[in-house]
Amino acid sequence: MRNLLSALWQLVTTPFRAIAWVLRTIARWLSSTARRVRDFINEEPEDEPLPDTFAKTMENPSGLLEHLDALRKHLLRAAIFLIITTSFSFSFATQIIDLLAQPIGGIQSLQAIDVTEPLSVFMRVSLLSGFALALPYITLELWLFAAPGLHKRERIFGLVAIPLVVVFFVGGMAFAYRFMLPTAIPFLLNFMNIPTIPRPSTYIGFITSLLFWIGIIFEFPLVIYVLASMGIVNARLLANQWRLAMVIIAVAAAAITPTIDPISMGLVMAPMVVLYFLSIGLAALAGRGKAPNRLPEIETHP
Repeated sequence: MRNLLSALWQLVTTPFRAIAWVLRTIARWLSSTARRVRDFINEEPEDEPLPDTFAKTMENPSGLLEHLDALRKHLLRAAIFLIITTSFSFSFATQIIDLLAQPIGGIQSLQAIDVTEPLSVFMRVSLLSGFALALPYITLELWLFAAPGLHKRERIFGLVAIPLVVVFFVGGMAFAYRFMLPTAIPFLLNFMNIPTIPRPSTYIGFITSLLFWIGIIFEFPLVIYVLASMGIVNARLLANQWRLAMVIIAVAAAAITPTIDPISMGLVMAPMVVLYFLSIGLAALAGRGKAPNRLPEIETHP
């Protein structure tokens, strides 16, 4: 009778013991993960000037191969995640195409002349939306690769800045869609009063390229912060070279702007100038208390 009651008790409590085991396993995994993340963030790298690091790498190239192998693993995981998000984007790619075609009246205003044209447009839009969805994870993989060479404060800021990467990229695309396209599309469609029927491949290719590159440009402040954290650039250098930067910004805006009118070019230049001066502030924040990496002086003998 006692054995029967014991077996019955074991049977009745099996689901609860299984749930308790799962919860304990998850708690141990979370605790172990939190401990590894804390140790990873708090670990301070060897503070060595960049020229010395480059010299050691030249003396021992095997160390460079290890870094390249680590970079390959991070990029492989990022590519796999990009494939997953791109596949997920198939479900709403048609709605995105219709949204992108709103400046010309919607998707019904596009006219395809090739059999595979709609399919190529569908894949292109899916890839762009998949990249936007995968951008946080791609940034995380890049942060994991660069984090061992950063200090604690820089690692924390880089981790916190991962959502900012998405905000800046999406903000750049929203800026191009909201302010640039309403100005550029009517000009292009009515140039010389020649009637134009947009093809899906050319129109969507033009729109997605513009959105992508404007989104990338909006990442400039974060890139400058990373370079300043590594000691490659500093706020004083950026501030002193602002005239040259304006020339480069003007050339880049002219290359990106879809039209030749100065209004569209000015719409592109305005956020780029603001982003440049924002980058100076971020560079000052990243370089606070850090001496820039300089090449060692070469001794000369009379």
